[in-house]
Amino acid sequence: MTTDIDTESTSDEKRAVVLLSGGMDSATAAYEAKERGYELYALHTSYGQKTESKEFDCARALADELDARDFLHIETSHLKQIGASSLTDDSMAVADADMDADDIPTSYVPFRNANLLSMAVSYAEANDCDAVFVGAHSEDYSGYPDCRPEFFDAFEAMVDVGTKPDTTISLEVPFVHDSKTDIARRGLELGVPFEHTWSCYRAEEPACGTCDSCAFRLQAFQNLGERDPIPYAERPEYADADVDAP
Repeated sequence: MTTDIDTESTSDEKRAVVLLSGGMDSATAAYEAKERGYELYALHTSYGQKTESKEFDCARALADELDARDFLHIETSHLKQIGASSLTDDSMAVADADMDADDIPTSYVPFRNANLLSMAVSYAEANDCDAVFVGAHSEDYSGYPDCRPEFFDAFEAMVDVGTKPDTTISLEVPFVHDSKTDIARRGLELGVPFEHTWSCYRAEEPACGTCDSCAFRLQAFQNLGERDPIPYAERPEYADADVDAP
């Protein structure tokens, strides 16, 4: 039996679904949500990406570290079946980093975030959550159209009209205007266990150090004068000369 006091406590509680990929961006978003007072419901998806086992292990470890109320793992193999991405298509090689490119990289998974956010909103509505947190950031804009602020604004509007009338779910993208370096800095402030995160597109250990995702991650830590705690086959120097370490 639930007492009146317990009912009142539960009704005042803030809950959020976090799309927890196992990467440093989503991990920092999860710790940001916890810092803001949300009880966390972690959603991790495996969609046939080359490093899915490592990403799952990291997401599971992060959920445990965060004391998440629930951890939901969903396999979305249709994205691998659709293909057209070097992350899921075995016939396509993951390209080396080109940090100045403005075109859409081969690692783009067609409309992936719309798929993942749809599941996150379903999960949120089913558990009376107030928000969905996503770790996208400004340096994703040029390569990934489903990481742009306009996309998230449009998706939040769709959520508003596509859920029950008494459902209110905000789409929280706390770093959407920030850089990868900003995320690394905030994660260090929040005590994110970056050793339990993985970003490499190619390998499950050690990280290659030369794909786009490794390059931007290494650059973020190098900009701050910090050593990335995960193992790398190579650690090229990517530091931005325009960014001063603290």
